[in-house]
Amino acid sequence: MKMKLFLTSSPIGIYRSEEPLNYKGFNPANGMVENLKRFWVENSRCLYISAFTDDHELNDRLRNDYENIVRDTGLSLSCMDLCDSRNGEETAEAICSYDFVILGGGHMPTENAFFQKIGLADRFRGYQGIVMGISAGTMNCARVVYAQPELPGEAVDPSFERFIPGLNLTEYNILPHYNAVKNDILDGMRLFEDIALADSYGRTFYALTDGSYLLQTEENAEILGEAYMIRDGRIGQISADGEICRLRV
Repeated sequence: MKMKLFLTSSPIGIYRSEEPLNYKGFNPANGMVENLKRFWVENSRCLYISAFTDDHELNDRLRNDYENIVRDTGLSLSCMDLCDSRNGEETAEAICSYDFVILGGGHMPTENAFFQKIGLADRFRGYQGIVMGISAGTMNCARVVYAQPELPGEAVDPSFERFIPGLNLTEYNILPHYNAVKNDILDGMRLFEDIALADSYGRTFYALTDGSYLLQTEENAEILGEAYMIRDGRIGQISADGEICRLRV
């Protein structure tokens, strides 16, 4: 079996929302839990790779949180290991010993630099388990990552690189949390109308809302749930909640 990619915007809640969840574990919307169970290996060896590479206290909490999330979903695991700056290179070398790898969310360029430092793209070659990307982790799965400006100053910084090498797990560029950030203003510019759309000429981006995800296997690639395609300066909805948009592998 080949690698299975679950590229999520958020698999456990709604970004910037304080509303309590009506489920435990991963978000079951759009069949994500059912699809995870299709590919899940009993007593999976799991790994959480953090984007907050040097915040060890936070990372320990995140590791514990995701172990509980996996268990609450009804998925069995034998371990939930953690990868951050304390053990990055040696853990990357062992990536193929894990059945389920989570690429955490955070500041995308910071995470990308860590992935490059530990040589993660090369280590993923031949990997046959499940990879779940979360927000920045999802973005970094692309062969060429679109680094959509996020922090103040990035949109007007001429040295800020907007297209950088990724993990090369997919050709698709995902922009997460569209439901929450679509009206954001950054450095005096609209995040989508003035920045993302302007950067989309000759390229294609897919904006996902929380609860939607891209599922890619060796045979198929499809977006499940609400999503929008951005291409050549235009944006349009391609699927709604409960719907599936099939893409070319």
